[in-house]
Amino acid sequence: MKISRLTAAGAGALALLAAVSGQAQSISRGEVIASTCYTCHGTHGVSPSTIPSIDYIPANRIVDTLKAYKAGTRYSTIMGRHATAYTDEEIVEAANHIASQQKRGK
Repeated sequence: MKISRLTAAGAGALALLAAVSGQAQSISRGEVIASTCYTCHGTHGVSPSTIPSIDYIPANRIVDTLKAYKAGTRYSTIMGRHATAYTDEEIVEAANHIASQQKRGK
């Protein structure tokens, strides 16, 4: 009896695991990085405060701006520190994700 219950419990756990993993979504690296932007710039880039909204900025402008912060050619208090943490490829991925979300927060 104990073995059949353990077998049934194990089979149930495997079925549950298969169902959950079948529903798992893939999250891009750009989406993960963009989520850190949303901490200050608001959900989908729509800022709830005096921090600028980024929900309307085209991807190429976001890339250029972040690379300028990273290079130190554009003044910032915080953004330069954030930008230097990412590779150029990651900046492009984040910018593309942010641009793909535009106007969803409004």
